[in-house]
Amino acid sequence: MTFKITFPALICCATLAAMHSAYAANTAKTRPAQAVPAKSAPKKIDLQKTDPQKQVALIDSVVAVVNDDVITRQELDDRLRAVVQQLQKQGTPLPEPEMLEKQILERMISDMLQAQFAGESGVRVDDTQLDLAITRIAQQSKISSLAEFRAKLQSDGVDFKKFREEIRNEMISTRLREREVESKLIISDTEIDNYLTNKTKMGGEAEEFHLAHILVVVPEQASAEKIQAARDKAEQALGQLKSGADFAQIAAGTSDAKDALKGGDIGWRPGDRIPPMFMAELQHLQPGQTTAVLRSPSGFHILKLVGKRSGSAPVVITQTHARHILIKTSEIVPDAEAGKRIMEIKQRIENGADFAEQAKRYSQDGSAQQGGDLDWLSPGQTVPEFEDAMNKLQPGMIGAAQSQFGWHLIQVMERRNTDVSAQQQRQQARMAISTFKSDEQYQDWLRQLRDRAFIEYRLEKNR
Repeated sequence: MTFKITFPALICCATLAAMHSAYAANTAKTRPAQAVPAKSAPKKIDLQKTDPQKQVALIDSVVAVVNDDVITRQELDDRLRAVVQQLQKQGTPLPEPEMLEKQILERMISDMLQAQFAGESGVRVDDTQLDLAITRIAQQSKISSLAEFRAKLQSDGVDFKKFREEIRNEMISTRLREREVESKLIISDTEIDNYLTNKTKMGGEAEEFHLAHILVVVPEQASAEKIQAARDKAEQALGQLKSGADFAQIAAGTSDAKDALKGGDIGWRPGDRIPPMFMAELQHLQPGQTTAVLRSPSGFHILKLVGKRSGSAPVVITQTHARHILIKTSEIVPDAEAGKRIMEIKQRIENGADFAEQAKRYSQDGSAQQGGDLDWLSPGQTVPEFEDAMNKLQPGMIGAAQSQFGWHLIQVMERRNTDVSAQQQRQQARMAISTFKSDEQYQDWLRQLRDRAFIEYRLEKNR
């Protein structure tokens, strides 16, 4: 149908807004760090009190070589300082210093590999796009102007140039994932049917789960020794949890997932957006409990059930059965002429002419051969101008409206309230499968990127 519209995918600014909040709080050097509870505090990481001569040597050293780029000691220390402040602000007990340092270095290597790939493959975020994204972040922070937002960051001790580059890198990473992974996902109706069948068998359709997780990644085409090493690492983490260790602390020091430094917290997820193999384990847990080590194609997982709650009620919407006649506007047919023709057709129908016959004869829409019949329309399915005019009409009434496509003559035939829970379930199932596949394939893509790279570690040499 000519005037139906679809909505392009937009970069979600919620992630960027959250990033701003964490960045602003965690890079401020003038604020004292929140104390870690004494009962679980490990060795103290102090990056300020270092012997000046040793500090100069460390700053000048290289801790990793990544293809043609390097990561310096100073860059690692800057990132480490920010992460420590972030964990302390969250109240997350700090992992062992060497473990956290290695974890952060691995993350920096992954970020650098993606930045290199983006540069080679032409993925860019120009300054105009970046300014628009930062403006949206400022608006979500209830700050009206970019200048005011910049002043606020600077007052918090945040280097605005560094902040801009962090946002640019996040946007590039998102675009890479969309191009290299999500755009290539294929989800069949059979997969959706099987997913819904399995979900029904296991229950949980009306429940949502608050989860945290630990992921130990298994490299692509890993040897048996490497797979066993990854399993041992996950089992060791599970052993620490069973001994009473804090889950967020173990996640921060062990997990390879992107949310590791948030204590592994992935928030609330409806049951139909959790892979069935995980749901089977979660059904037997009470809040606060963790699963055993679970194997997936990406590696070994440990899940913690933080909380559980009931899901949403059935979704009922008002649908409208309508038909229309469209006269398009063009250089040959200006707005005034198109409007005049529509009003002439309207007059003929009001005088007794058949709407369907008039549509077949005059309408320039693809629905003309069906007498202009558009079938049942749901909210948001048509352009706003058409929908607003249609919603004002009672069944049997006709009215005219102008949109970007031209002039429409609309007749509402009937209305109904429809439970679209089944359709929504299929859409949620599609999203759940997409999320799971995307996460798995993204990890696969990162592993492939890493396997092709030259990486030399020099961290141990520079301690």
